[in-house]
Amino acid sequence: MGKALSMQGERTRKPILWSDVLFNIVNYTLLSLLLVVTIYPFYYIFIYSISDSFRAQSGVFLWPAGFSLESYRATLQLNGLQEAAIVSVLRTVVGTLLTVLCCSFFAYLITKREMPMRRLIYRFVLVTMYFNAGFIPWYLTMKAYGLQNNFLLYVLPTALSGFNIILIKTFIEQLPPALEESARIDGAGYWTTFTRIIFPLSTPIIATIAVFSAVGQWNTWFDNFFLVENPNLQTLQLVLYNFLNQSNSISSMSAAEMTNSAEVRTMTPQSIQMTITMLVTLPIVVVYPMLQRFFVKGIMMGAVKG
Repeated sequence: MGKALSMQGERTRKPILWSDVLFNIVNYTLLSLLLVVTIYPFYYIFIYSISDSFRAQSGVFLWPAGFSLESYRATLQLNGLQEAAIVSVLRTVVGTLLTVLCCSFFAYLITKREMPMRRLIYRFVLVTMYFNAGFIPWYLTMKAYGLQNNFLLYVLPTALSGFNIILIKTFIEQLPPALEESARIDGAGYWTTFTRIIFPLSTPIIATIAVFSAVGQWNTWFDNFFLVENPNLQTLQLVLYNFLNQSNSISSMSAAEMTNSAEVRTMTPQSIQMTITMLVTLPIVVVYPMLQRFFVKGIMMGAVKG
């Protein structure tokens, strides 16, 4: 009996094809190479930034050339860096919250049939994704609104985004209408329905919008460069950008100011550049994996209407 079952199992077992084995080998090899190509540039920046400045000039490959945090100490001691970091964090937090709230409620209103001219308003939002007035009208408009040298310049113009509104609107339209109808029967208004039912159920797409907005707010320095002259409102991106362009002078300044025991340690322009790059990208690299699960789910559900 056991022998018969064993022979039957051997007959039903699918034979291993060499073509499948070869495909898996090629597939895993290519994917591994792609992974290395994707990760290695960031890894190279990291190991260069913690290497000894002079030894790193001869090249680094897999391991740091020595170990030194002098580049980080020199960069973190630059004038105005702490204040700029606070402004950038406030801009990212406030701007993200405002974008999420405004875009989500606006998208919710567009889904209501009783809203006057909702189709016209929605099409107007779509037009803004493809056409813009250009730099000069934008500059004059921001000045006319009194946003020059004003913190609101960082958060108000990005409160509404056509792309974000489309994603949220499509996601809300996929929710069961019975949930909102039952809330209406119980006497809930638009705001109560939105805050108690729609917004909590839209967590995946809200997290997606939050990631888009936070990354954009953290990386943006364009508006700061043209419309903000107040040193107390400078963002971290612009401050580091200016320091990056002046890396040669920073290196000379560090050589004169920093001492280690009785030995003067200098920083090369390359080490300063790598350190600044790490300081700029590290917050996004840390935060993004935490929201990746919601990000993928939100994109999948918000991009295609079922």
